[in-house]
Amino acid sequence: MGDKLDKKTTRQLLPDVRRVVIKLGTSAICDHAGRLEIKTIRSLARQISALIRGGREVTVVASGAIGAGLGELDLAERPKTMPELQAIAAIGQGQLMRAFHDAFARHGVHTAQVLLTREDFEDRTRYLNIRNNLRALHEMGALAIINENDAVAIDEIRYGDNDTIAAHVTGMLAAEALIFLSGVDGVLDNGRRIGVIAHGDESALDLVTAEKSRLGSGGMASKIAAARLATSSGEIAVIANSRTPSVVARIIDGGDVGTMFVPAGRKLSSRLQWIGHASRPSGKLVVDDGAVAALVDGGKSLLPAGIAAVTGRFGKGDTVSIVDAAGREVARGMTNYDSDALGRIKGLKSHQIAQVLGEKLYDEVVHRNNMTLR
Repeated sequence: MGDKLDKKTTRQLLPDVRRVVIKLGTSAICDHAGRLEIKTIRSLARQISALIRGGREVTVVASGAIGAGLGELDLAERPKTMPELQAIAAIGQGQLMRAFHDAFARHGVHTAQVLLTREDFEDRTRYLNIRNNLRALHEMGALAIINENDAVAIDEIRYGDNDTIAAHVTGMLAAEALIFLSGVDGVLDNGRRIGVIAHGDESALDLVTAEKSRLGSGGMASKIAAARLATSSGEIAVIANSRTPSVVARIIDGGDVGTMFVPAGRKLSSRLQWIGHASRPSGKLVVDDGAVAALVDGGKSLLPAGIAAVTGRFGKGDTVSIVDAAGREVARGMTNYDSDALGRIKGLKSHQIAQVLGEKLYDEVVHRNNMTLR
């Protein structure tokens, strides 16, 4: 993949993708009352099953548990308290999976429920366990249907929307494309669909309000942010309407449907995506202007000489946020030294590390191979 991709080039890449993540929003599969639209779910199951029969690995991230719960209980509005939302999600999740099971069974595709929280992505061991589980399901020919575990998640361990989860799963599986299906045709400008958004184009968010569906937890701003997360790592992202006829096939065929986000030219490895996007930094390293230039412009590793301050407590191998003097994050990476050691060697030359610590295991505090720029 080259350094620059345009609309034509990106659409030409879509028919060749082998791994696809499809995110189904609440508005994609529920009516305005929150009841599951079985006809729409069956249509999507038919289209997704066709991708699987064609040899592609497909993973679905599906919202709708709370919406389905509201419909099952015939409630008009989402409740406000967390316990009530969790209870409704528990009721709705069963209805959601039953609908998916029945729809995909018509095409001989087995479905598997995978419920996750933010902690599952932030912890490296759990992250790898999820990836291994999803790969095993693919090998068995089963379709994983992922949802945030709303029945147990609290604010501290939840993303609050499945759009972000879909972007993380895309990176985890090294998928080439992430498709968001919702109740709108894509990103709209005064009611007109924008066909393509170039990588690095920041204007799309100006067209989006904070509005979201009555039953969902995301919204277009959430989808755009998640799409950017995916494209910054080198994956194609598309936002489209689930009710557009043959929408999945048309997207994969490179058709002009929905809004396509052009990816960055360089694809990050799953490991670097975890460091840069999924892991939660345990501390901060404040670096001087010279270090910022070396990291951003020179592609260098971070040395102790460029560190002005260390905040937080962290161990060797933890993820840290690297910020400039103004507090702007310029990179994230895995540190070779814990916070106590860094407090002693910050500002020093690499050859002075052994004099202070008694040994020098690494010249670099954060090696370039363990770092992603923001």
